[in-house]
Order: sequence, then C-alpha cells, then structure tokens
Amino acid sequence: LTWEVRDGILNHQTSLMPSTLEGKIVRLSDKIAYINHDIDDAIRGGILREKDIPKKYTDVLGTSVKGRLNTLVHNVIINSVDRPVIQMSEEVHEAMQGLRVFMFENVYRNPVAKKEEGKAIHMITNLYEFYIKNPEFLPEQSQNMLKKGEELSQVVCDYIAGMTDTYAVKKFTEFFIPESWKN
Repeated sequence: LTWEVRDGILNHQTSLMPSTLEGKIVRLSDKIAYINHDIDDAIRGGILREKDIPKKYTDVLGTSVKGRLNTLVHNVIINSVDRPVIQMSEEVHEAMQGLRVFMFENVYRNPVAKKEEGKAIHMITNLYEFYIKNPEFLPEQSQNMLKKGEELSQVVCDYIAGMTDTYAVKKFTEFFIPESWKN
C-alpha cells in the first residue's frame, strides 16, 4: 500500500486528520453515510421517528435521509471546490455534529436498541463460526481470496463485515432457522 493509503487508513477514525484530500473526503463521506444510515435503521426499528429529530437540525439538513444526504454532499462540494481543503459550511457542520450528539443520546444509548445488541452479537458470532467450519458456503469472491492464500479467518471477517443488516439476518435464517419455522 502507498503511504497515502496507509495514512488515510491510520487517520480514518481518530482525532487526527488524513494528510491527503482523498483521505479527508473518504473520512467525511463515511461520517455522512453512517449517521444517515443509523437514522434510517433507527426509524425502521421503531426507536426513532423522523419528527423526533430536533427542528434545529432538520431546518438546516433536511427532513428525510435523502434530503440530509443531498444537503450534506452538496455543502461539502460547494465549500471545497477550488480550495485545498475538504470542508462543510460552519452551519451545516454544527448541525451534523448536533445530530450526532442527538443520535448518541437517543439511539446509540437507547435501552430498546441496546437490548438487541446481544442478539446481533449472537448472530454475527454464529455466522462467523459457520463460515469457518463451512468455507464452501462463502461466495466466489471470498473463495478466490482463499485460493490466493488469504487467511480463512480474515476472509470470513471481511465477508461478514461487508454484509448489510438485512443480508446478515437472511443468511442467519438460512443457516440456523429450520424451514418449517421461517413462516
């Protein structure tokens, strides 16, 4: 890996900032994606309703996932074009940071969501153990990685890490729930 890629990885989730514009845009893009994905998940999970999000954030960012993504992405582009930095306007950045605090207080630490955490750990652990014992069930891309000499444990971790929540539940159901119990 190049120095730039290693720097981007090293500084992706720390208080430090990647050195390159590419690393900075990836880091910021992930923050934008994660917060909106988490809001969407919380709404689908019944932990949050769109109208629960404080107006001071929705007035700036939008009242839907699509609206927030549109605002955030366009704001980064407008405030970064022809500049040696990747940035948002102060107003949008403050609203996103406030929304993040709101999510910690109302979703990430919410007892309803936390009680599901053990089930998710159980599901991921079982999927991991299943694929370690049955690597033939891994998809073709993962099989090719194994043929190239990649460690089975790493290939399984990478595969599971790339699953959406819905896909992980589907695979868990496929491997661990008897057919007659699925309906």
